[in-house]
Amino acid sequence: MLNDLRSTRTEMTWSQLADTDVVERTMAALKANGITAQFVATAAEARQKVRELRPEGAEVMNMTSQTLEATGIAADILQSGRYNAVLNQWARWDPATHAKEMRQTGAVPDWAVGSVHAVTAEGQVVVASASGSQMPAYVFGAGHVVWVVGIQKIVPDLDAAFKRIYNYVLPLESERAHEAYGVPGSFVAKLLVLNKEFQPGRISMILVNQVLGF
Repeated sequence: MLNDLRSTRTEMTWSQLADTDVVERTMAALKANGITAQFVATAAEARQKVRELRPEGAEVMNMTSQTLEATGIAADILQSGRYNAVLNQWARWDPATHAKEMRQTGAVPDWAVGSVHAVTAEGQVVVASASGSQMPAYVFGAGHVVWVVGIQKIVPDLDAAFKRIYNYVLPLESERAHEAYGVPGSFVAKLLVLNKEFQPGRISMILVNQVLGF
């Protein structure tokens, strides 16, 4: 079945949900690499799982993510009043005078919540970014990391992960950035490849049986 996955992904059907046995193999590989992985059927279930993971009153940094927007997780963090949302702190600061504080709080939150752009069936995770602002928290700074990921993002290997990012994710993100910010488009300035988590249990991934984000 992994060969079947490789075949479909090389045909650029990047929005196709992975088969059950591929998801199971990917979850086992993630766990072997120190990443806690669980599977849910719907975005609503994913939203509830994220609520259960974070204690009330926790400091939470939600990263820019179409998945978090679509699932309502971003709204939970920013608007529910249950958490100390880092982005709400940022809204009260002037970047011209609080740039250092913004970098610090974004890099070392107690909880970082976001998504990723590809997950390999071998248990590797790939994140692409223009600014790299989410990477310090993901790599080391956050006490806990939660990634919510639609299973259409599962690919066979790193080569397919990079193709997914450049051939599929980047054009869609460029279109979104143009509409949202009026910029010509986006670009991949930095790539994070996480092969293994040094602190097992620090990172949790919730795989969702729906197409979420891109």
